Amino acid sequence: MTDELTIDVAEYTFTAELFEEKAPESVAAMREFLPLESTLMHVRWSGIATWINIDEIDLPAIPRENHTVYPSRGDVLLYPGYRNEQELLIACGPTCFKSPAGELAGNHVATIDADAETLKELEDRTLHEGSFDVTVSIE
Repeated sequence: MTDELTIDVAEYTFTAELFEEKAPESVAAMREFLPLESTLMHVRWSGIATWINIDEIDLPAIPRENHTVYPSRGDVLLYPGYRNEQELLIACGPTCFKSPAGELAGNHVATIDADAETLKELEDRTLHEGSFDVTVSIE
């Protein structure tokens, strides 16, 4: 059985296939710091997406691998902080990963198995209701 990324937020539980072959160093780093209890917030710059700040985590040097500026709906990116703070980004719709520093390329580590309506609902709730407690783990 292959391990899956699990994201529990509000009344949602999402699972995602990990891309161990496409982003091996990123997934290995995530295995070291997960499980994580944090806050899921709406992005400010990137479009229809949410994010988790992981700046307090001491990540190893992680190369760009399977990286993208334009994640698809459901894609989970690990951004190790090359030009901005470290984060996990969850694309919930059209997204261009950005910050005040400009476009960012995050390492695509997983894709959530969820329908478009549910992901958009989560993004909309973070936009209008604020942040939510989130737990991210590998099971």
